[in-house]
This record gives sequence, C-alpha cells and structure tokens, in this order.
Amino acid sequence: QPQLVESGGGLVQPGGSLRLSCAASGFTWSYYSIGWFRQAPGKEREGVSCISSSGGSTNYLDSVKGRFTISRDNAKNTVYLQMNSLIPEDTAIYYCAASSSNCYSLKNGYVEVWGQGTLVTVSS
Repeated sequence: QPQLVESGGGLVQPGGSLRLSCAASGFTWSYYSIGWFRQAPGKEREGVSCISSSGGSTNYLDSVKGRFTISRDNAKNTVYLQMNSLIPEDTAIYYCAASSSNCYSLKNGYVEVWGQGTLVTVSS
C-alpha cells in the first residue's frame, strides 16, 4: 500500500528553523515527483515546494523562496523540507504528496499519494 509519512513539525519561535521529513513506502519512490503543500486555518491549501523524481528540478512558492529548501534522498526514500527564518504566516498543516507526473502537474492537483500531515506552528 503506497504511503507517505511526514514528521518534524512542532512549535517554533519566529526566526527559527524546522526540518520536515516525508518518508515513503509501498511504491517506486524514485519515479515520483514529491511536493509539499500546506493549509492554514480558514485558508485554502497551497503548494509550497516540489522536487522532480531525479532531484534535478525544484520550485517554490514565492513567499518561501530563499527561506525553504527541498531535497530528496532516494536511497532513504525520503524528502526533506528545510524551513528557515520562519514567520507566523508559515503556520499550517504541512502535507507531502507524490505524483508519477511532473511538478507542474503535481501542483495542479495530479497527486496519487498524500501524507497525513504535520503541524507547524510559528509563534512567540
């Protein structure tokens, strides 16, 4: 059964850092683009970042560029989202998602596997 499991969320002060992990099982991980989405209370879900199956291509939501970095370790079936200089507006549930298509398709909803989400709270 295809599965994604996120970890690494928590409470952090503004300006702090967190690293989210997304571990996969049950499917051929290295063929999939992997993305991170987030949903804040009362807001729509938005795509935060995506990395291609090879890791050679990445993209980011404008508001996180320069602060967040996505990476993948195909040997460990894991994708990471390093989040630095966190601000209260980053508070949300963060989900990882997998698509057998490219990042453009993933960010437009072509997702075949979703994780359960991990909560990130940025507050003093």
